[in-house]
Amino acid sequence: MAEKEFDQTFVEYVIRAIVNHPDDVSTERIVDERGVLITLHINQEDMGYVIGRQGQTARAVRTLLKIVGAKANARVNLKIYEPEGSRQQHMSSRQESMGGSVGTDTHMDTTSVDDLGI
Repeated sequence: MAEKEFDQTFVEYVIRAIVNHPDDVSTERIVDERGVLITLHINQEDMGYVIGRQGQTARAVRTLLKIVGAKANARVNLKIYEPEGSRQQHMSSRQESMGGSVGTDTHMDTTSVDDLGI
């Protein structure tokens, strides 16, 4: 296997520091006419840690990676690999943990906000 480039090593180092399954972190690096694309593979259970609230963690890592790339005069982008169907699976497990299921209307108690006059 070829030696990893600094940008690829950087992503792996940062992500391994924030996930619960650091041994599952791996990357693929592709260079084409548009620049460098690093695809990040992680354990599905760590997806929330890597993406963060409203995508803040992923955005921060991408920003740092662009700076690392700029030092090497390269345009570097990060793609977080998400297996097909994993988002629906995540949403259904989240809905079930909240007492509902996907696609089903559940009654929600709104009595505490009904008289707010909004």
